[in-house]
Amino acid sequence: MARYKTLWKWMLIPLLVMQAGIFYDYWGDFTENTWAVHVHYWLASLWYVFLISQPWLFAKNNLDAHRTWGIFGMALAGALAFTSISQLNRDIVYANFVRDNPGGIGPFEPWFFFMILLSEIVLISAFIIAVSMAIVRRKSAQDHAWWLVTTVFILMMPALARGLQAVWIAIYGFDVATTNVVMQPLYLSQAILIAMTLGAAWWLGKVRHPATYLAVGANIIAVFVMEPISKIPQVQELLRAIIAA
Repeated sequence: MARYKTLWKWMLIPLLVMQAGIFYDYWGDFTENTWAVHVHYWLASLWYVFLISQPWLFAKNNLDAHRTWGIFGMALAGALAFTSISQLNRDIVYANFVRDNPGGIGPFEPWFFFMILLSEIVLISAFIIAVSMAIVRRKSAQDHAWWLVTTVFILMMPALARGLQAVWIAIYGFDVATTNVVMQPLYLSQAILIAMTLGAAWWLGKVRHPATYLAVGANIIAVFVMEPISKIPQVQELLRAIIAA
């Protein structure tokens, strides 16, 4: 339990990694971002701050404040999940644009944006499950904490992958022939996230915990499983039919 007293300090690392990953993509074209993007960014940032403040309150034995802010945190989680779901149509817009304008977004083909859409569905679902289990296991401090901690590794893929992709583009250039710009940064981001999840799980003695399996599994499925599925034309048309652009 002693390590949970210092957990809030370690939770600063995922916050910094997330902010570094999304920095250029969000702040680089700040004025061009839609209102929905701004809302989603700040809700996600607040969630990471929430996951720092809660263990800090626990470490200070301020359990009344911890429980009170926990109620607000669950509302924040719901808002974050809702804004994530509400933006899924954006991927269809990009996929349709590239379909109608080949090479219009460099090396990216329509299937890539369908993969991102499917990945987001997987990660949002995993996030909802983790938060729900944290509520169910609230009377077990360690289980409750670890279910919530794993949400940072579930949510981080879009931010980290975009940051790495920006680095790849800076190195290789934004060219149709440069196909490694498309997937290699995502493979690396998932490897980093899985390593971070397992490292934190080992430190807290939770390697074989269901939350660990969920976070690792979600990050594997989000890219390595969804990539081939997203290339199936029937899947693309089904998503177009379900989610209007």
